[in-house]
Amino acid sequence: MRLHRTLGTVLASCALVVGLTGAVAHSSSPAASPEAFSSQKTASKPTVVLVHGVFADSSGWNSTIKALQDLGYPVIAPANPLRDLAGDSAYVSSVLKTIPGPVILVGHSYGGEVVTNAARGNANVKALVYVAAFAPDQGETALGLAEKFTGSRLPESLLVRTYPQPGAPDGHDGYIDPAKFHDVFAQDLPRNTTRVMAAAQRPGSLEGLGNASGVPAWKTLPSWYVIPTADRVIPPAVQRFMAERAGSKVVEVKGASHVVMMSRTDSVVRQIQAAHRATR
Repeated sequence: MRLHRTLGTVLASCALVVGLTGAVAHSSSPAASPEAFSSQKTASKPTVVLVHGVFADSSGWNSTIKALQDLGYPVIAPANPLRDLAGDSAYVSSVLKTIPGPVILVGHSYGGEVVTNAARGNANVKALVYVAAFAPDQGETALGLAEKFTGSRLPESLLVRTYPQPGAPDGHDGYIDPAKFHDVFAQDLPRNTTRVMAAAQRPGSLEGLGNASGVPAWKTLPSWYVIPTADRVIPPAVQRFMAERAGSKVVEVKGASHVVMMSRTDSVVRQIQAAHRATR
């Protein structure tokens, strides 16, 4: 009986709090609500959705996010699961479906392959921006494209760790050897920065990187491309091939590494702005 009385007291208190909260919300002006704020922002500028790739996480977009927010853009940088292409794309697609108003969808590295697939079926996506990224055609894989031209230093730099998958064969995660991370992934950043990045890197499933891509969204959407000319992960020749095929508007950033969004944020932000201007 004492337990029932205690629970009753707690529930009554919760009901009181909910009631008071509802009363406050009811008395507030619509502009003060998060929903209204979101609607106002998206009405003026598109939401920019930033999708990271393998060996990274959403923090790699931090300087891009700040620059875009300073310009008045709403920004979301979801965590890419990095497990398999179909699942990763479905997850990002589900995020897109929650966003009111137009979207500029941006992908870095493997994130480019994800946005190529995630944009399908989301009419609010107005443009794609590829940043040192894969832009595959149907049936292509990230691993296959990376080997199309010489120049990648990734294969000899990988460390592979096995991980369990309930009810399925073990998977294999690829990491960049921390001793090689700076020179392969981000040679234009300070070493004290890349040491932290190497320790915090999120691996990608090698099986997922070998998944075939679906019908590409760049066939029906305009696209922009940022190609760092000193990329040691995805050779610039591969990126030029994909950008030309997609009809992308290209800017090349001389001497920039694979993490051009960190070392040359300005170049990336300008391409996103160009995509916005061309599609508004």
